[in-house]
Amino acid sequence: MTGHGNVPRTAETERLRRALDTHGLVNLTGPPGAGKSALAGELGWKHVDLEHLDPKQLGPEHLAPDLGTPDLGAPHMAGGAGPDPAACADDGVAVDGVVVDGVVVDGVDGPGRAAALSAALGRARPRRLLLISRRPLPAQDGWAGHGVHTVRLPPLPDEDVDRLAGAAGIGDPGARALVVRLAGGVPALAHAACRALHAGATAADPGAVADRMADELTDRLARERPGGRTLHALRLLATVGAGDEHLLSAGPGLITRLGSLSVVRGTALGLTVAEPFRTVLETAYHWRRPLAHHTVRSRAAAYRHTLLQRSEDPSGRAELVRQGLFLTGDPALRSALFPPAESSVTVGAATPDDTDAICVLMRRWAERGGFDRVRADRITERWLAHGPSAFRLARDGDGRAIGLASLLPVGDGTSGGVDQLLQQHAEQFVTGRRTGGLFLGAAYAPDPVAHSRVLGDILERSVHAGRLVVSTATDDYQRLVRVLGFQVHGAVRDDVFRCGRPPEVSSNVFTPAALGPWLDRLGPAAAANAQAADERLVPEVARALARLGDPAGPVDSALLAYLPTPTPTPAALRRWLRDAAHDLATGDDAADAEAGAVLCAYYLGRSPVTHHQVAGRLHLGRATYFRRHRRGLLALAARLRAGA
Repeated sequence: MTGHGNVPRTAETERLRRALDTHGLVNLTGPPGAGKSALAGELGWKHVDLEHLDPKQLGPEHLAPDLGTPDLGAPHMAGGAGPDPAACADDGVAVDGVVVDGVVVDGVDGPGRAAALSAALGRARPRRLLLISRRPLPAQDGWAGHGVHTVRLPPLPDEDVDRLAGAAGIGDPGARALVVRLAGGVPALAHAACRALHAGATAADPGAVADRMADELTDRLARERPGGRTLHALRLLATVGAGDEHLLSAGPGLITRLGSLSVVRGTALGLTVAEPFRTVLETAYHWRRPLAHHTVRSRAAAYRHTLLQRSEDPSGRAELVRQGLFLTGDPALRSALFPPAESSVTVGAATPDDTDAICVLMRRWAERGGFDRVRADRITERWLAHGPSAFRLARDGDGRAIGLASLLPVGDGTSGGVDQLLQQHAEQFVTGRRTGGLFLGAAYAPDPVAHSRVLGDILERSVHAGRLVVSTATDDYQRLVRVLGFQVHGAVRDDVFRCGRPPEVSSNVFTPAALGPWLDRLGPAAAANAQAADERLVPEVARALARLGDPAGPVDSALLAYLPTPTPTPAALRRWLRDAAHDLATGDDAADAEAGAVLCAYYLGRSPVTHHQVAGRLHLGRATYFRRHRRGLLALAARLRAGA
C-alpha cells in the first residue's frame, strides 16, 4: 500500500512541531496509510525506519545513524533530570560539534519493536524524538514511564481527497466521488482506489475498486503478521459489524490476534474494524463472495435478535438495536448512521454554558431548512425554557459544539415546547394512551460523521425512553423516519416555520417487546430474513397456543407486540390464534389444511390430548404428524409477523 498523497497538511505539520517543542518525545499515530511518514518528512529530520530491522539489534545508535555514536545524551524519563545541558543546543543535541535538530523513528509498531525501542530509550535519546506507530505507544508494555505525548493524525477532509483523486488523473465526477467515499480520508486508500480505476474498474463497480484497496490493505497489515486465517476472519468481522467468539466461530487465540491488529477496536459487543477499512473489506467480500456475504450477515442478524430478546439492560439493548440496523444492509441507513469514516466526535447533554452555542447551531439548522428565523428563534426559546438539558450536543475532538438534537420528554410538563409542532396530534402523545417517551424537534450537524453520531445518540436515548415522537418539516428527515419504519401520523395544520410545508409527525415504539418486530420489518434484507424471523417466533406461538385455556394467559407473550389489533391484550391474542388455526385448517392448500387440523386437534380441543393420540385420530404417521405440526406453527408465526 504505497503513496501518501500530494495534499499539503500545513496545519497538522505545525501542530506536530508545537508538540515536539513542548514535549520532546512525541508519538505520531494513525491508521495504515494515513500519511504519517509523509507528514514527518515535512520536518526535515533524520529518518530511521525500523521495518526491516531485527528488534534484537535495535540500540541507541539507531536513533541517529549518521553520527556514529551510541550516546546522544542522558535518558529523558518522566520525572528525570533530562539531557545534559552541556550537550544541548537551542534547537537540538550537539554531538562532536554537530547539531541534531531531531530524529524520526518510523515503523515502531510490529513484533518486538516497541519493547526494543523502549529499552534503547532507557539508555539514551536525542532531545526531540518523533516515534511513528499505528497504535499509541502508551497502550503497549514498557511505555508507561517515558512521558511520551501522543498526537493522532486525523483523516484528510473530503475536499482534499477529491483534489488528490483529480491530481491522480481521475476526471469523472462519479469516480472521484467513489474514491472519496471509500477512502474515508486515508490517502493511501485513495491512491489504491485511483489505481483500481486506472486499471479498468469503473464507478459502477465499487466492489472491484474496493477489492484492489483491500488487497493493498492486507499487504500493509503483513507487518503485523496476522496470518491467512486472521485476514479471512477480518473480512467476516467487517461484514457483521461487531463480533465475538460465537459470531465469528473463532476461538480465543484468533480473537486475540484479531484484536491486536491496528485496524481493529474493542466495543461493547466485541471487536469491530475501524472505518473506512471496514467498508472497504466488506465491499470487497460482497463482490468476491456475495452468497457467503449474505449468509454471514443473516446469521449475525439472527444472533443479535436472540441477544436482544434476552437483554435486560437498556444500554445493551440500544447497542444491539444499532447493530440490528447495521445488519439490515439498507443503503439509506448505512449512509445516515454508519458513514465510512472515523471521527473523534462525542455526543452528550448540554450544560448552562452551552446556551450561546445552542442558539448558533439552531440558527444554522433553520437556515438549512429554509425556515423563518424569527419563528425558529421562538421555538428555540421555548425549548431552552425547559433547561439546556433539552438539547444533546455533538462535540469535536477539541470540545467545540458542531451539532445538536433537541430531545424533550413527552408529558404535561413539556407540552409548551411540543404542542405547536404536534398540534392536532398532541393529545394522543401528551395526554392520551401513548403518552411518554421523547420528542425530537430538531437534529443538525453539517458533517456527515458528526450527524451519524447525533442520530445514533437519538436512537440510544429512545431505547431508554421507550418511544420517540418526531415532528419535522425537512424532506430528508421525513424520508429517514420512513426508512426506519416509523408510523407516520400526518402533517400538522399550520406551516409552523413559514417554509411552504407544515411539519410531519411520526412516532415509533422502542419498548423491549417492540424492538425485535420493528427490526424484522426494516431494510431490503427484510424479505430474505423473513423466514428466520418466523422461525424465531415458532416457540412463542407454541407456548401461547398451549396456554389458550388459561384465562390469565398469555400475559407475558412476546406475540403481543405483533398482534394486528388496536388493543393488544392477552384475550385478543387468544382470539387471533384460534381464528388463525381454523382459517389454516379450512384453506385450499392440502398440506396447510392438515397443519391447521393438527393445531386445532392438539391445542383447541376440550380435553388434553397427546401428540400420539392426535396423530392416530388424523391417520398421520409420526414423522408426517410432526412435520405438519411445525408447518402449522410456522404458518401462524408468518401470518402474525406479516400482520404486524
